[in-house]
Amino acid sequence: MKMFRILIADDHEIVRHGLRNLLQGNPEWEICGEAVDGADALDKALKLKPDLAILDVRMPRMNGLEATRKIVEQLSSTKVLILTIEESEHIFRELLKAGASGFVRKSDAARDLKGAIDSIQRGRTYHAWQSGTTDWTGRGTVQTGHPTHNRLTPRELEIVQYVVEGKTSKEISALLGISLKTAETHRSNIMRKLNFHSVSQLVMYAVRNHLVRQPQS
Repeated sequence: MKMFRILIADDHEIVRHGLRNLLQGNPEWEICGEAVDGADALDKALKLKPDLAILDVRMPRMNGLEATRKIVEQLSSTKVLILTIEESEHIFRELLKAGASGFVRKSDAARDLKGAIDSIQRGRTYHAWQSGTTDWTGRGTVQTGHPTHNRLTPRELEIVQYVVEGKTSKEISALLGISLKTAETHRSNIMRKLNFHSVSQLVMYAVRNHLVRQPQS
């Protein structure tokens, strides 16, 4: 049986120790290495070629965002799972653009980490992320409903792309040659149709359902 090889990267030894203890009970998983910062994570990933790199988003020398970007660019077979205390929509979008396959809050790692790894191992993404009233579980559905995007118009889908890229309503209006009021109305209609309450919900849904173009490397 081929083992699913995992690299753990965190600048706190106690965290790395805890993650190792949490994961080593699964007979299909092998902790192939540990890294103490982002630069070390990249170096060890290139040498060890793990199936999954679990990275803390805040690390010295190279942060988790930059390490994710470089690992994904240089190792197409290595997925990245982010551990974070951040809930910033900007950070979330940047990590998605960098190629992260999943996110788990550090505070929820004991509960969610194994499920996240299992999902990624099966070729899915995982976002155990609470935002507004919708809890994304990484299984392709939401606990408070199952929004569909087939009601979005071509113009609304175009605007979704720009929202995921972090564009403001003012920037969208300029890019599409429409008024600011029209851009804001489109955004409101998108959120209403999908029953979302925050941009982070829309971003996660759009990425998971392939509504947006992937950034060029």
